[in-house]
Amino acid sequence: MKFPPGSVGATLMAMRGVWHDQIQLYHLNGDALDEDTWSGTPGSSPYENLVYVEFDGEQYRQTNVCFRGRPLHVRSFQGVLQDGLLRFAQLGPQDPSHVGVAAGPGRIIFAPIAVSPAWEKYVEPDVIELLGPGQRLRTTLLYRHGNAARTLHARGTLLSPDASRRLPYDPRGPDGPVHELVRATQVFKE
Repeated sequence: MKFPPGSVGATLMAMRGVWHDQIQLYHLNGDALDEDTWSGTPGSSPYENLVYVEFDGEQYRQTNVCFRGRPLHVRSFQGVLQDGLLRFAQLGPQDPSHVGVAAGPGRIIFAPIAVSPAWEKYVEPDVIELLGPGQRLRTTLLYRHGNAARTLHARGTLLSPDASRRLPYDPRGPDGPVHELVRATQVFKE
């Protein structure tokens, strides 16, 4: 499937595959953060994820598998490309509806579609930039209880263009489905 350069669809097509993300968290002043208590999945920093991304031109699926620096944790997301935007399935109670929007060629932002009361509780826009063949950066700014809390920086390397099967060294084992059931997050709930 062909999408115009710089569109959400074109960026999602380029993001397909299995990524190795090396993640570091920071205080707002730039000091490294050793322990994150604010995110939806709290834990130590730095840590590493396998990120499986599948996109068929319409349906999007992503699964993050923490495999180093924190205990094994798996989180799956899904969405659909509609009217040029990636519309994520509801993430949990009082989710303000999240979308993927274009930010130019090779750049996408995952964020809520509208300002809502849920923002007072939790919001964490993701900015993802593809740097070239097999390299990407992801940066987020986390807000909790209406205030900026911390930043996240992930440097990703493409391990495989095929995300339809688990990698042999996936900590869940090589057999089984790549994506798990999408579980509701409670971070937006009052």
